[in-house]
Amino acid sequence: MAGCSRVFADREDGGRQLAEALQRRTWVDPLVLGLARGGVPVAAVVARRLGAELDVAVARKIGAPGRREYGVGAVTPGGPAIYDEAILHTLKLTAARMARAERRERTEARRRLDRYLGGRAPAGQADRDVILVDDGLATGVTATAALRDVRAGNPRTVVFAVPVGAPGVAAGLLHEADDVVCVAEPAEFRAVGQWYADFRQMSDEDVLSLLAR
Repeated sequence: MAGCSRVFADREDGGRQLAEALQRRTWVDPLVLGLARGGVPVAAVVARRLGAELDVAVARKIGAPGRREYGVGAVTPGGPAIYDEAILHTLKLTAARMARAERRERTEARRRLDRYLGGRAPAGQADRDVILVDDGLATGVTATAALRDVRAGNPRTVVFAVPVGAPGVAAGLLHEADDVVCVAEPAEFRAVGQWYADFRQMSDEDVLSLLAR
C-alpha cells in the first residue's frame, strides 16, 4: 500500500471489498454484527452480500485521563472491562484508577444498545457463524472486548472482519476469534480514518436506519 493516501471511498466501499473476501467461504446460518457506530454501515453491506441476518454489537473504548481518544481499555454493556496492560504500564496507570471512566463508558454502551434494540431481544448467536464487523482495527482492545462478548453467546464460529487495520494487530486477535479477515494492512497506518476518503461521524439515527432496512 506504499504511496496510497486512501484505500476506500467510504464505509460502504469498505463493506463491498470486505464482502468479496468473505463471499469465498461457506457460512452456516451466518449472523453479521456491526460494531456501533462505524462498523454498522460496513456490516450492512456484508450482510446484504452474504444474505445474512444483520444485528448490532456495542463496545466502548476506555480513554486515558485527559486523552479520551487514546484507548487503554474497552468495555461492553455486560461483559468485564479489558485493559491493554502494556499501555497501562507505559502511562503508569492501573485498572483501579480507570474505574470512573470504565463506569462512564459502560453506561453509554448500555444506553446505545438499548436504543438500537428498541426493546427487542438481540439476535441469537448459538450454533451460528458470527461475523463481527468494524470499519477498522487500530489497537485491537475494543475488538477484543466485543469478541469476548460474542463468545459468551455460544456461536459455532466467530470471525472478526475489517476493511483496514494496523499491521500485525489482526493476527494478534486470533486467540480471541476463529479467524480474522482484514482487506488491507498498510505499513503507513496511523489511524482508521486516514484510509477513507469519506469518514464522517455516524449517529444513533444512522445506525437505526441501517438496522431498519
